[in-house]
Amino acid sequence: MRVLVLGTGGREHALARALHRDPSVTALHCAPGNPGTAEVAVNHAIDMLNPTGVVELAQRLAVDLVVVGPEAPLVAGVGDALREAGLACFGPDKAAARIEGSKAFAKEIMEAAGVPTARAHVCETLSQAEAALAEFSAPYVVKDDGLAAGKGVVVTNDLGEALKHAEACDRVVIEEYLDGPEVSLFALCDGQDAVPLVPAQDFKRAYDGGAGPNTGGMGAYTPLPWAPPGLVEEVMDTVVRPTVNELRRRETPYVGVLYAGLALTSRGVRVIEFNARFGDPETQVVLDRLATPLGGLLQACALGGLPADLELAWRPGAAVTVVVAAENYPASPAKGDVISGLDAANAVPDAYVLHAGTALNAEGELVSAGGRVLNVVGSGPDVASARAAAYEAASKVELRGSHHRSDIALLD
Repeated sequence: MRVLVLGTGGREHALARALHRDPSVTALHCAPGNPGTAEVAVNHAIDMLNPTGVVELAQRLAVDLVVVGPEAPLVAGVGDALREAGLACFGPDKAAARIEGSKAFAKEIMEAAGVPTARAHVCETLSQAEAALAEFSAPYVVKDDGLAAGKGVVVTNDLGEALKHAEACDRVVIEEYLDGPEVSLFALCDGQDAVPLVPAQDFKRAYDGGAGPNTGGMGAYTPLPWAPPGLVEEVMDTVVRPTVNELRRRETPYVGVLYAGLALTSRGVRVIEFNARFGDPETQVVLDRLATPLGGLLQACALGGLPADLELAWRPGAAVTVVVAAENYPASPAKGDVISGLDAANAVPDAYVLHAGTALNAEGELVSAGGRVLNVVGSGPDVASARAAAYEAASKVELRGSHHRSDIALLD
């Protein structure tokens, strides 16, 4: 099988690494990729948001499957263009990808499907936002309706800050705050049904103890020893399958990975958000544990042929990833700083480094090229040992002004 992965970040490096392990994958390409994906695949410079260009590259490479990593190409219709050209694509079409591209659309789907979620109002004027915020009270949850690269959500006790964010967006979804721990669950979907991956937990705030602004994610781990028994089955029955069924009913079958961001509230499981792609950085730990070959799974979804009785195989133990972020992330991250110490980090037993926001400068040096620069992954027989491996490896990385949280996967 010849596979093309679209994307540039840590998620795509994790996907490429997992696909590289699959013996059925005979040729692996990434576009645009990064210096990390170049170690396991052939990188190709391309504009991911140009459906015609993506189709032309896939045809030229004669690939059997295109895996779309980020959300923006999906919302731009890359999946539609690939399917129209007769190419297998893992990733929903433009209509189904609205489940991430529009928070209001996601709420509409959940209401129609009876999926438990937070009460919410869609607001297009400041007066509507003021009324919604008055109804729900603090903590205020204000979400940009469109794509915002994981940084369009403000959760705050400050009414002024909430209103400022609402005013800065064309349309917002304002909803009640959901208490309880958060869980991320991915489900691989073939348009008819879905199979779950293992749940993980992400750490969204920039600094230790959940302080600072929201980010795209500063770390993650799996499994979750504290998760209630039967959680995955409950989410599949009450969230994932009803959503897939509703999209199919609307003649927009969902093919790809459906990410459910969940809150385990005092009133039960509630959906915080849906994403139309693998979440980052949860993907890095979930795929670390996956033993079933990934390529065959994604191709079965793309072709509409997930086996009804499929049971995935998982490596025993745990995985933890720590994000090394650039100076001043998430506000205005510094770029172009030289990165060193990766050989030492990769030499740590049970640990390795995934590239997220990296590039090569004119001198061929590895430099920072984004806010979340590296994902350091550790594994072990339990969360504590996986965490220790990840942090030991992270300590070897040298990047001027960089920062990372010290409390990822720190269990009570």
